[in-house]
Amino acid sequence: MNEPKLTPTTTTPTDVTTSPFRCLTGSVISGGLAYAAYSLMIAIATTFAAKPIHTDNEIVFKIASAVRTLVVGVVALGAGVFGLVAVGLLALGAQILLQQLSKPKNN
Repeated sequence: MNEPKLTPTTTTPTDVTTSPFRCLTGSVISGGLAYAAYSLMIAIATTFAAKPIHTDNEIVFKIASAVRTLVVGVVALGAGVFGLVAVGLLALGAQILLQQLSKPKNN
């Protein structure tokens, strides 16, 4: 009942400095993922367009159309997010590089 409360020891994460090189590599990786997601989206949309829905039931047609739209939309959202991250990381790298170049050197 009267046991002392043991708090787990937490380790503090080490601060990693942001550099233009790290931003550039992150931007390249994110851009590659964006391109892959975009290519996947085009392939999915082309496949859906080549295979129309064959049914006489209007409810089945509407549900299938909605599912196709959602699948293409989710992949497009992923491509857009990765693309924006790539652009943002590239801009951050440029900003850090400009700040490092404009900083006066103390020797």
